[in-house]
Amino acid sequence: MAIPVEMPKMSDTMEEGVLVSWLVDEGAKVSAGDIIAQVETDKATMDLEVYDDGVLLKRVIGEGDAVPIGGLIAVLGEEGEDVSDLLARYESGGAGDGQAPEAPEPGGPAAEAPSAGKTARAADETAPVTNGEAEAVEEPVAASADRAPDGARIKASPLAKKLAKEHDLDLGKVRGSGPEGRIVKRDIEEAISRKPVPAEEPVETPKFVEAPVTGEARAPEKARISQMRKAIARRLSESKFTSPHFYLTIDIDMDRAVEARERVNEVAGRHGLQKVSFNDIITKACAVALRQHPAVNSSYLQEQGEIHYHKDVHVAVAVAIDEGLMTPVIRHADQKGLTQIAVETRELARKARDRKLQPEEWEGSTFTTSNLGMFGIEEFTAIINPPNACILAIGAIRDVPVVEKGELTAGKRMKVTLSCDHRLVDGATGARFLDTLRNYLEEPLNLLL
Repeated sequence: MAIPVEMPKMSDTMEEGVLVSWLVDEGAKVSAGDIIAQVETDKATMDLEVYDDGVLLKRVIGEGDAVPIGGLIAVLGEEGEDVSDLLARYESGGAGDGQAPEAPEPGGPAAEAPSAGKTARAADETAPVTNGEAEAVEEPVAASADRAPDGARIKASPLAKKLAKEHDLDLGKVRGSGPEGRIVKRDIEEAISRKPVPAEEPVETPKFVEAPVTGEARAPEKARISQMRKAIARRLSESKFTSPHFYLTIDIDMDRAVEARERVNEVAGRHGLQKVSFNDIITKACAVALRQHPAVNSSYLQEQGEIHYHKDVHVAVAVAIDEGLMTPVIRHADQKGLTQIAVETRELARKARDRKLQPEEWEGSTFTTSNLGMFGIEEFTAIINPPNACILAIGAIRDVPVVEKGELTAGKRMKVTLSCDHRLVDGATGARFLDTLRNYLEEPLNLLL
């Protein structure tokens, strides 16, 4: 019986995926757990596994094609089996409901048999194999590249083996970072980056010749819209036109915050701890302030007809990457110290830029901050990250003249702007939150109380 392989839902905001590359040819035998392709979602590029054993009878879509969740990607079955009826059902809309299952959680009930049309999933190479999930298919012992000098079997994912073969790498010399020392994709990539690059013949640098001005119009450079950019456009458009935004701006005296950061980093340096940034201090101050203002730490769920006042404080920190913006989450930020927030923020930012964030690291925020101060931006407004009630836009710390006790002196000031969803937060509510935040930043010792 022919088995359809559909596009699974790999993230909470995913509506379609782009097939980046096929890793298995038509006619090849595959086993449950094998990776057959790589798919670009709105968050990351992920591996696509199959649930069933069989022969890859047909690759329905080509590399670079976009498919909605639940759309047909490939067909598995027995060698020589006719798949025309199955393809006809999908073409006529009689199969595939556009609601593919979400990728299973590691350790979840993977042993349950999937229903027809739901045979693919997103793969996390580093996740341990759970009951009911197939191990990577063992290859014949004759493949000496899969054995260590002592004859022991080398554990490696199918994708890692493929990359090692393409780059002529000895798996016996690669250290695995996966479960039980299993070699995964990132281990091969690191090994490739360490390989010496042969010296190239010197190439004469071409001389710059100024092109004559012809006055003719030049065609624009065209680029495919990435899944991430599509998701950003969709979600922020929905937020801007659904949530009634209004904005509140205050100017905060940062003199004591600057002094506090210097002292904290001096102590952190002596103990070998991660130094903290102003953004880490602001994250902590926001988290503590949110405990006192539940309306700001809430979500408006129109479909359910409910407002959720969150008991936990999970602060998302906007991170700029080449293709757009990601918002990894510092969970329970109100309960964590500054150095712990600093460590987590840097690790999550690194993973975001490498497109290696997992769903649990970007989902579930209750509040968001966006900082453009490092670019010299003094003040801006941000669009709310749904389903949050608010987002805080953070500007640069400025050296400005200020009047204190009737005398002109030098001071450090920072403007922040709170974007509020008026369905949840009224003007006075937002103003009180900003006043609490200002008190914490103008006297950082209050964060220790």
